Amino acid sequence: MRLIPLTLGAIALSIAGCGAFGPERSPPRMASPTHYSASPQAAQLPAADGIAQQLAEGAHPVPQWWKAYRSDALDALVDEGLRNSPSLAAAQSTLKAAREGLRSQIGQSLWPSVDVSFDPSRQRALALPTFSPQTLNYNIFAAEVQTSYTFDFFGAAVLADRALAGQVQQQAYQLESTRRGLAVNIVVASINAASLQEQVTATEQLVALGEQRARQIASRYELGSASRDEMLTAEQDAANAAATLPALRAQAIAVRHAQAVLLGRTPDQAPAPLPLDALHLPETVPVSVASDLLHQRPDILAAEAAVRATADEAGAATASMFPSLTLSAAYGRGGFDWSSFTSPAGAIWSVGAKLSQPLFHGGALVARKHQYEATYAAAVSQYKQTVLAAFQNVADTLVALEEDANTLAQARRAATAAQAMQQDSQARYKLGSSPLYATLTARQQYQNANVQYVRARAARLADTAALFDSMGNPPGDDSLGGKFAAPPSAGQRPAGLQAAGQR
Repeated sequence: MRLIPLTLGAIALSIAGCGAFGPERSPPRMASPTHYSASPQAAQLPAADGIAQQLAEGAHPVPQWWKAYRSDALDALVDEGLRNSPSLAAAQSTLKAAREGLRSQIGQSLWPSVDVSFDPSRQRALALPTFSPQTLNYNIFAAEVQTSYTFDFFGAAVLADRALAGQVQQQAYQLESTRRGLAVNIVVASINAASLQEQVTATEQLVALGEQRARQIASRYELGSASRDEMLTAEQDAANAAATLPALRAQAIAVRHAQAVLLGRTPDQAPAPLPLDALHLPETVPVSVASDLLHQRPDILAAEAAVRATADEAGAATASMFPSLTLSAAYGRGGFDWSSFTSPAGAIWSVGAKLSQPLFHGGALVARKHQYEATYAAAVSQYKQTVLAAFQNVADTLVALEEDANTLAQARRAATAAQAMQQDSQARYKLGSSPLYATLTARQQYQNANVQYVRARAARLADTAALFDSMGNPPGDDSLGGKFAAPPSAGQRPAGLQAAGQR
């Protein structure tokens, strides 16, 4: 019991010493851009398909953003993936193992160790050579309670524990990033599966029209109303169109296989493609200011946790070069038989103290200190790169979404014109003023335009998902099952470490 005040005093001294070693734990300040892309972004994107998306600047991110597509089938797929994905389950188990490792290290370094031992034995030993008997048989009974505690006056153990807590926190943010990546991959795979299915259908019609046109021109050639060059050109066009179909079908099946694996299914259980019309383009997308983005994106928060962890590792390496004091005590009973074991004469005890100061380790301690200082410098640089990459990700997505709207508007315009040309050609053919091959050509042009229109629609839907994902999660949100806890402050011990371990 007398060790308890000393232990608490040592903890207080350790906490006070934590700030004396190691580099700055806070990440470096980053300049926040006034706007993400090279040119200011308009609050309203160009209109296409009757929708002009609004960018809600300064708004909080949407946690379950995929519900903005207003598709119950898509919501069900994302929920299934978040429940059943083996990769996500593996990441969760890895994080749990890291948390238990943190608890183990804290338990070993923060509290005294207490062990109980009971060691009964029967032994045979040689007696004196001139006396009988030649050997002696006897029993030994020993039982002890042993305790020891190392006083971490300079905070080496505290900093090591806090560094491990930072690593656990980094893994928690990485898990959140994996979870969000899984959700966006499921949404994008669903969009691509729907798009490719419509492209396959349109291309099949295009191939059928090409074959029909080739046969019609071949008949005209036999009758002498078409040249050989026209016949061969039509045959080549039909073959070229047909050659695109196998690769497109394979791509559509591969996307469905990938979608099944994301959901935790085998490829043969891939879900049927959703109709592209069932996915409604979100009309409003939040765009956080750059300063808020630093506290919302899991990749940035993970890089920040890495900076804090490596700073604590560097501090622990420095603190380990200073003295440490270990106290030990033991009390128990011993004897050669049960009567002596239980008598007052059987009491045994010991008390000891060990003061240790590293003097010479062949430069290992200094090299270890420099190693962690270099690791810290690398973590700081990686944090800066992560922030810059996040800004670039948002900027690229915003530009892509704006150009998607422009592309879709022009694709829609081309499809509308091609459809009108098809209708006019069909009407002229019925009146006998236009040949059949001209009508077939117009129908082919329409199917080509329709394929481009479908691709443009899918790109706009997918890039909207990417923009939602690039915003991260609101601080403290638990919609995906992983809270964003703030990193422990410099003076939090042991409460800060416990909180980090229970994230």
